[in-house]
Amino acid sequence: MEAMERQIRLTVNGQEHELTIRDNTLLLWLLRDDLKLVGTREGCGTGVCGACTVLLDGRPVNSCLTLAAQAAGHHVTTIEGLATNGRLHPVQEAYIEERGFQCAFCTSGFIMMTKALLDEIPNPSEEEVREYLSENICRCAGYPDILRAVQNASRKLAARGR
Repeated sequence: MEAMERQIRLTVNGQEHELTIRDNTLLLWLLRDDLKLVGTREGCGTGVCGACTVLLDGRPVNSCLTLAAQAAGHHVTTIEGLATNGRLHPVQEAYIEERGFQCAFCTSGFIMMTKALLDEIPNPSEEEVREYLSENICRCAGYPDILRAVQNASRKLAARGR
């Protein structure tokens, strides 16, 4: 049976879009193929690695498991949507400063998860960081640098008054 098509509206990185999609279109592929936002990556395709993490109304979701139709009427933020007026978000700055990446394949997912974490818990303990980021996998094992990046981002956001 062939998938049906539907018209949806959603806001991605502050810009409203109206698109015709197939019912089985994943949010990941809508972002990458239709909107050309390629910072969101597919790592495993099963929701285990976190490379595809985006924010849906501010909450982290695996875009490889989320149907695009589920995002209709909602706000999606991708890694491309964090910077403002050409200035990186403090979380992005912190990951660069602390070298919270090696191959960088997982980095956009970690950054999006870190943004969600710090929105929820502005000054997390190391245990809270480890727990919150446990759904993201870095195959290069850059975890110590990632932890430092989260702590740095927390300080940056506090200094800017969030």
